[in-house]
Amino acid sequence: MTQFTVTVVDTTGKQNYIFSSNRLRENIGASFILSQSTKEWVEETLEKLEVPKKCQEEAIEISELNAELIYAAGGNALILFKTHEIAVRFTQILSKQVLKKAQGVNLLVVHKDFDWESENLHSIVENLKKYDIERQKHERISSVPLLGLGVTASCNSTQLPAVDTSEEYINYADEEETDSYFISRETKQKLQAVDQANQKLQKFFADVVDQNIYQFPYRTDHLGRSKGESSYAAIVHADGNGMGNRFKKCGEGKENRHYIDDIRKFSKSVDRAGINALKAVAGILIKSIQQGKLVGKIGEFNLNAKYYLPFRPLVYGGDDITFVCEGRIGLELAALFLKAFEEQSVADGESLTACAGVSVVKTHYPFARAYKISEDLCKEAKKFVKDERKQYGVDYFSAIDWHLAASGLLGSISEIRQREYQVNHGDKPWKLEMRPVRLQNNNREWRTWENFTQVVEEFKEGKDWKERHNKIMALREVLRKGSIEATQEFLRAYKLSHLPLFPESSGQSKQLAEGGWLSRKCGYFDAIEAMDFYIGLED
Repeated sequence: MTQFTVTVVDTTGKQNYIFSSNRLRENIGASFILSQSTKEWVEETLEKLEVPKKCQEEAIEISELNAELIYAAGGNALILFKTHEIAVRFTQILSKQVLKKAQGVNLLVVHKDFDWESENLHSIVENLKKYDIERQKHERISSVPLLGLGVTASCNSTQLPAVDTSEEYINYADEEETDSYFISRETKQKLQAVDQANQKLQKFFADVVDQNIYQFPYRTDHLGRSKGESSYAAIVHADGNGMGNRFKKCGEGKENRHYIDDIRKFSKSVDRAGINALKAVAGILIKSIQQGKLVGKIGEFNLNAKYYLPFRPLVYGGDDITFVCEGRIGLELAALFLKAFEEQSVADGESLTACAGVSVVKTHYPFARAYKISEDLCKEAKKFVKDERKQYGVDYFSAIDWHLAASGLLGSISEIRQREYQVNHGDKPWKLEMRPVRLQNNNREWRTWENFTQVVEEFKEGKDWKERHNKIMALREVLRKGSIEATQEFLRAYKLSHLPLFPESSGQSKQLAEGGWLSRKCGYFDAIEAMDFYIGLED
């Protein structure tokens, strides 16, 4: 009998840790620290247990090493140990490092002893994730730190007692910020990690981003806003479709060694797919800058003769991706990312799809709130996919949802849409928004990304609409009435035969163009609203 110990490492409260601050620099450092906690520090801890990094993936059943790293990515890790005692020692070392260098990161670890010859590792791991890890997440007692005494100052970001000021960790000549602020130990660690985070990002993107010309920004102010004209940032959150089930199925019914090899290959390939898709986005963006497509449309984003890219990945690797960019290219970059993600291949041989949520807000709007909206929008897109699959039996497809906040955000996304995008008309409400939309065209569904962008371009450049802002705004007010008859009266008043046409392949173009509505959904309100927030980059 050969007995090993399998260890699952996970984290909880990731989003709160990364996005609790309204300063992009602190979000950057937090994301890097969280990634290190479950990847680089896991590998370093194994080295302290006499498992050299280059040997950490050697088969444990035939080696003399103390452990085998199955995978470490996406905020979690899976490891095999020779004995339970070594697994506990690993946890002690890693936990101590997290407590010292990553205050605010909540680490979860579970162990399970099993017999290599007679027990199925795949089943054991899935049970540990489903029951033990989830139980720890729900039963965990939240830390209630002392928030300070009367003689202490509070950190601007965490409200914890301050231990320092930000002055030492920010180059104010570049940051254009005049005053330092109080920081807690947690915030200090995040700021200290920023330079390492940027080096890692530049290394990942070295083949598409020349760091002698372009630099990833540290502040939302450097994303390319046009002062006095447009000052918006977009937060894009994307998540793969059905990836949890695919990880569960990977290695299902296989013996332990095949399961380890398959899950490791799949994890690495998904990690690579997310990064490659982001690199494709960066490549298209740089090409657009070089071709002059953004000249005069967004800010100059210069820094000491270098360009700040109006784009910054925050959470990357795997299928869970978050990036920020200039508000007017947020929709386009989200769609480009989804297209590039679909083109990637992964180890299980199945195609990739994902959903994305895009929140476009004022540059200095609270970052944590804006991220929460983008996450909720991603969930709305996933719900759209789920409903379509249930109703029509179709495969997974990519979808995108967004919200353009010209002012503030009050309430959840469902409350906002019920309050601002719903028209009471008859027994059922009529919805002004066509969102979410499918990424790719579909003969049955008219709510697609291509249809949306085509209508936007027609409003901006079409001969009946170009530079006729008053007419477009008049149409917007007519659409708010939720009446096909009102739309037709508008067309007669302006001597128009129809509104901008959708592609004929949708089969419903004429009905939409003559009335503006289909199945109680408006086909044009979203496009009018997005005119100032959409810049196309592809030919």
